[in-house]
Amino acid sequence: MPQRLEFKVMTATCPSRTSLARIANKWTAMVVIALSAGSMRFRDLRTTVDGISAKVLTDTLRDLERDGLVTRHVYAEVPPRVEYELTALGRTLHMPLEALSRWAVEHTDEVLAARDQYDARG
Repeated sequence: MPQRLEFKVMTATCPSRTSLARIANKWTAMVVIALSAGSMRFRDLRTTVDGISAKVLTDTLRDLERDGLVTRHVYAEVPPRVEYELTALGRTLHMPLEALSRWAVEHTDEVLAARDQYDARG
Protein backbone atom coordinates (compact mmCIF):
# COMPACT_ATOMS: atom_id res chain seq x y z
CA MET A 1 0.00 0.00 0.00
CA PRO A 2 1.42 3.44 -0.91
CA GLN A 3 2.55 5.56 2.01
CA ARG A 4 0.43 8.65 2.66
CA LEU A 5 2.30 11.94 2.61
CA GLU A 6 2.33 13.88 5.85
CA PHE A 7 1.27 17.50 5.49
CA LYS A 8 2.11 20.08 8.16
CA VAL A 9 0.46 23.44 7.65
CA MET A 10 2.96 25.16 9.95
CA THR A 11 5.85 24.21 7.60
CA ALA A 12 6.57 26.99 5.10
CA THR A 13 6.91 24.70 2.10
CA CYS A 14 3.89 22.51 2.83
CA PRO A 15 1.34 22.54 -0.01
CA SER A 16 -1.49 22.46 2.56
CA ARG A 17 -0.71 26.12 3.22
CA THR A 18 -2.17 27.13 -0.13
CA SER A 19 -5.40 25.32 0.74
CA LEU A 20 -5.54 27.04 4.12
CA ALA A 21 -4.85 30.42 2.54
CA ARG A 22 -7.62 29.83 0.00
CA ILE A 23 -10.28 28.85 2.56
CA ALA A 24 -9.19 31.55 5.02
CA ASN A 25 -9.90 34.20 2.39
CA LYS A 26 -13.06 36.14 3.28
CA TRP A 27 -14.48 36.00 -0.24
CA THR A 28 -13.93 32.25 -0.49
CA ALA A 29 -15.80 31.72 2.77
CA MET A 30 -18.73 33.84 1.64
CA VAL A 31 -18.96 32.19 -1.79
CA VAL A 32 -18.87 28.70 -0.27
CA ILE A 33 -21.56 29.65 2.26
CA ALA A 34 -23.69 31.16 -0.53
CA LEU A 35 -23.31 28.10 -2.76
CA SER A 36 -24.20 25.74 0.09
CA ALA A 37 -27.85 26.55 -0.68
CA GLY A 38 -27.44 25.13 -4.19
CA SER A 39 -26.25 26.13 -7.64
CA MET A 40 -26.26 29.81 -8.52
CA ARG A 41 -25.65 32.02 -11.50
CA PHE A 42 -22.87 34.61 -11.36
CA ARG A 43 -25.31 37.51 -11.06
CA ASP A 44 -27.12 35.85 -8.15
CA LEU A 45 -23.85 35.10 -6.37
CA ARG A 46 -22.76 38.70 -6.77
CA THR A 47 -26.04 39.89 -5.28
CA THR A 48 -25.86 37.40 -2.40
CA VAL A 49 -22.23 38.19 -1.54
CA ASP A 50 -22.77 41.89 -1.01
CA GLY A 51 -19.72 44.07 -1.70
CA ILE A 52 -17.76 41.67 -3.92
CA SER A 53 -16.65 43.08 -7.26
CA ALA A 54 -17.20 41.17 -10.50
CA LYS A 55 -13.44 40.72 -10.92
CA VAL A 56 -12.91 39.39 -7.40
CA LEU A 57 -15.88 37.03 -7.75
CA THR A 58 -14.54 35.78 -11.09
CA ASP A 59 -11.07 35.21 -9.62
CA THR A 60 -12.50 33.51 -6.53
CA LEU A 61 -14.68 31.17 -8.59
CA ARG A 62 -11.73 30.27 -10.85
CA ASP A 63 -9.54 29.52 -7.83
CA LEU A 64 -12.27 27.40 -6.22
CA GLU A 65 -12.82 25.54 -9.47
CA ARG A 66 -9.08 24.92 -9.83
CA ASP A 67 -8.94 23.52 -6.30
CA GLY A 68 -11.87 21.20 -7.00
CA LEU A 69 -14.27 22.96 -4.63
CA VAL A 70 -16.65 24.45 -7.21
CA THR A 71 -17.86 23.19 -10.55
CA ARG A 72 -19.00 25.40 -13.41
CA HIS A 73 -21.87 24.28 -15.64
CA VAL A 74 -22.33 25.95 -19.03
CA TYR A 75 -25.68 25.38 -20.70
CA ALA A 76 -25.94 25.62 -24.48
CA GLU A 77 -28.71 28.19 -24.56
CA VAL A 78 -29.13 31.59 -26.12
CA PRO A 79 -28.04 33.57 -24.25
CA PRO A 80 -25.62 31.12 -22.60
CA ARG A 81 -26.41 30.22 -19.00
CA VAL A 82 -23.64 29.44 -16.51
CA GLU A 83 -24.19 28.10 -13.02
CA TYR A 84 -21.77 27.35 -10.21
CA GLU A 85 -22.15 24.76 -7.50
CA LEU A 86 -20.09 23.17 -4.77
CA THR A 87 -18.49 19.83 -5.48
CA ALA A 88 -18.57 17.05 -2.89
CA LEU A 89 -15.22 18.35 -1.64
CA GLY A 90 -16.55 21.90 -1.53
CA ARG A 91 -19.56 20.79 0.49
CA THR A 92 -17.20 19.50 3.20
CA LEU A 93 -16.21 23.14 3.81
CA HIS A 94 -19.72 24.38 4.47
CA MET A 95 -20.01 23.34 8.12
CA PRO A 96 -16.63 24.73 9.26
CA LEU A 97 -17.14 27.99 7.38
CA GLU A 98 -20.72 28.31 8.60
CA ALA A 99 -19.43 27.82 12.15
CA LEU A 100 -16.91 30.63 11.65
CA SER A 101 -19.65 32.82 10.22
CA ARG A 102 -21.87 32.16 13.25
CA TRP A 103 -18.96 32.92 15.59
CA ALA A 104 -18.36 36.25 13.83
CA VAL A 105 -22.00 37.24 14.16
CA GLU A 106 -22.36 36.06 17.77
CA HIS A 107 -19.22 37.86 18.97
CA THR A 108 -19.46 41.11 17.00
CA ASP A 109 -20.36 43.19 20.06
CA GLU A 110 -17.40 41.82 22.03
CA VAL A 111 -14.95 42.39 19.18
CA LEU A 112 -16.18 45.95 18.63
CA ALA A 113 -15.90 46.67 22.36
CA ALA A 114 -12.35 45.27 22.43
CA ARG A 115 -11.42 47.47 19.46
CA ASP A 116 -12.85 50.55 21.17
CA GLN A 117 -10.94 49.72 24.36
CA TYR A 118 -7.70 49.16 22.43
CA ASP A 119 -8.11 52.37 20.42
CA ALA A 120 -8.86 54.37 23.59
CA ARG A 121 -5.43 53.47 24.98
CA GLY A 122 -4.11 55.73 22.29
